[in-house]
Amino acid sequence: MKVKYKKTKGLTDKPLSYCPGCTHGIAHKLVGETLEELDMLDDAIGIASVGCSVFAYQFFNCDMQQAPHGRACAEATGIKRVLPDNTVFTYQGDGDLASIGIAETIHAANRGENITVIFINNAIYGMTGGQMAPTTLIGQKTTTSQSGRDAKSQGYPIHISEMLSTIEGSAYIERVSLHDPKHVIKAKKAIKKAFTYQKEKRGFTLIEVLSSCPVNWGMKPIDALKWVEENMVEQYPLGVYKDKEANNG
Repeated sequence: MKVKYKKTKGLTDKPLSYCPGCTHGIAHKLVGETLEELDMLDDAIGIASVGCSVFAYQFFNCDMQQAPHGRACAEATGIKRVLPDNTVFTYQGDGDLASIGIAETIHAANRGENITVIFINNAIYGMTGGQMAPTTLIGQKTTTSQSGRDAKSQGYPIHISEMLSTIEGSAYIERVSLHDPKHVIKAKKAIKKAFTYQKEKRGFTLIEVLSSCPVNWGMKPIDALKWVEENMVEQYPLGVYKDKEANNG
């Protein structure tokens, strides 16, 4: 019998710990499939951040390292420099990467570190109870912005992909979304391209993934996916923000 589909070897059999409707699981699946398809599992080293993905080391079927909050890119830098032929990636949320870890991320990109960053943007702090994050939208209600985020007192949503695309050491930056099957397929292609660029030693790559957080948003899963499409995509337009190889071509 011809096998049409089977679970990727890039993930373990450990049940995921994410809330119902959260799209972290889809992102994990895409990364796991990519590592398997590119024959990178045996030499891949992932860095788990602090946040909802803190237990990622239990889910990815490759060597994993746990990083202190925000320090994933710093750890990835050290590992990649010691083991330059290994595939090294970080898996980080917006609270981890865009807040406490923004300095490490910017400077890793500026140095052109040959690592891949999977950046999950759900516009909120998920694990700690739904506080406002650097990526929270204007007017979006959270536990620490109960009247909605106010730009005058709380600043504006930070655009990581746009910012990192201006840095010379960045080789490939793309923003994708997981709100429907078509965009999941596009996200897979972007993730695969980022890992391929790393294999070809082109420099720093980052894929920003717009993701839903139904529990902290106070929405049903389907409504949360619609909110990503109707609100987050408008604030964070999808597409390639930097492709050094394409620009050179």
